[in-house]
Amino acid sequence: MQKTISEDSSKDDKTKKPSALALSKWYQLQNKYFYSEELSMIQKISFHRQFIFCFLFLSFIACHTTHVSNRKQTDKFYYPAQNDKWQIHAPEQEGMDAVLLQQAVDFAKTQETTQLKPDFSTQEIIFGKLLGPMPTSRAATNGIILRHGYIVTEWGDTKHADPTYSVAKSFLSLIMGITIDRGLVKNENDLVADYIHDGGYDSEHNHKITWEHHLRQISEWQGEMWGKKDDFVGKEAFGNGERKPRQLQEPGSYWEYNDVRINRFSLSLLRLWKKPLPDVLRDEVMNPIDASNSWTYNPYFNSYIEIDGKKMPSVSGGTRWGGGLWISARDEARFGYLMLRDGRWNNKQIVSGEWIKKATTRGRVGPDYGYLFWLNTEGKAWPSAPKNSFAALGAGSNTVWIDPEHDIVIVWRWHNGNPDELIKRVLNAVKN
Repeated sequence: MQKTISEDSSKDDKTKKPSALALSKWYQLQNKYFYSEELSMIQKISFHRQFIFCFLFLSFIACHTTHVSNRKQTDKFYYPAQNDKWQIHAPEQEGMDAVLLQQAVDFAKTQETTQLKPDFSTQEIIFGKLLGPMPTSRAATNGIILRHGYIVTEWGDTKHADPTYSVAKSFLSLIMGITIDRGLVKNENDLVADYIHDGGYDSEHNHKITWEHHLRQISEWQGEMWGKKDDFVGKEAFGNGERKPRQLQEPGSYWEYNDVRINRFSLSLLRLWKKPLPDVLRDEVMNPIDASNSWTYNPYFNSYIEIDGKKMPSVSGGTRWGGGLWISARDEARFGYLMLRDGRWNNKQIVSGEWIKKATTRGRVGPDYGYLFWLNTEGKAWPSAPKNSFAALGAGSNTVWIDPEHDIVIVWRWHNGNPDELIKRVLNAVKN
């Protein structure tokens, strides 16, 4: 700056004052300099502020993510205690309208089933000759609804252990998941014949069957189980459920709901575990989720085999021909809540979350069906429900419906077979 000023002054007279033009240029340069410095400072301050804001924002996100992650890891969800100690919350506490929820319950109470009489006297007419025991009576229609794990309402006798028919298939799905978790089977896509050598998979046709084929009901297994043939032909053996003869298809290519084939699947699981499946279910699932002692898993009178010198029962995937899983609505609600929590109960992973995801993913063949669970991916099973909801279903009708989107479980037993009408009313009661 001094050089600029001296250029407009006399070199000989150092006391000579700078000209007005020189001063003007000097002020312009100074202003430009200070303006540049000020702008630089402002930019620096702005940058620092942006940096601090971004840091705080990212820290908040990280903390929030950690909080959510920790919630999953430390299980901040509510879980009911053992001895049937289950907290009951008013609907409003869990974001539901009490009046609308009561209207849903009032509707459910009017829907007593006409399919199966209370004394099961029509059982053989509907399904064919019995192979196992049946109770002499059952409870009337009853149910329970959970929101965030708490009971928000229930009706009827939810503690009475009754046959749950094909809901048992979904329990077998859980056992299969645990079987893979334990390493007894490497992958559900493995051939069953690589593990089971009792003659049931020796034929060229049956040798192609994988564990997944059984889980998706696309095995087309051919044979006889406990006196029932896979083709469902014959009035005496299958009652009103008899089917017309058809050509057998390639394993994996054709879907058919078939209890004979599920019973074959159950026997294969028994041979893997070398332990009765009711004991496996008790030790691996029911005790860990603090279920009651009222449930039983009953074999047919003739479904016993010998393993390592011990006589063991093989159970069925339903109560079509008697026996099967007899369980209360409250214990089924625990099962449904286990599914809602991705196979985790308190601090224990009962079955892997990966298995729950696979079990509730639709296959390429057949209807909206997973690994022995019914799905709603097309929105057709329950049009009023989220498409990611799923259920365990059995005759009766018996329903265990799980809704991850709204964090709800509905167990509804002995109703007339249209669960969407109840689901619609329950979801209408959800406020937040």
